[in-house]
Amino acid sequence: MQVKAYLEITMDIGAANRPAAAKVYTTYKGPFLKEIKGALTKELLVRNEDVQVLHGFDSVENATAYLSSAMFQNDVFVGLKGLWGKEPEVRIYGVA
Repeated sequence: MQVKAYLEITMDIGAANRPAAAKVYTTYKGPFLKEIKGALTKELLVRNEDVQVLHGFDSVENATAYLSSAMFQNDVFVGLKGLWGKEPEVRIYGVA
């Protein structure tokens, strides 16, 4: 399957909290790819100023639906919430 949409979550996470954020990413990457409808890829991107998780999906609809999923709401969001310096930016892109 080909990626047709990306969900990008950009988070302000300080250096001291990055290992904990990486653990959340590592813990849920496999289940995300196996259990979330339309999920195709998941990458952790680290810069000095922020951390991004880039999720690839087969459709914009499935990317949007993930944000309401039990995995995101009850596990990923809860695991990351205390690590942010400010609210994350969430964007969904369709592939042209």
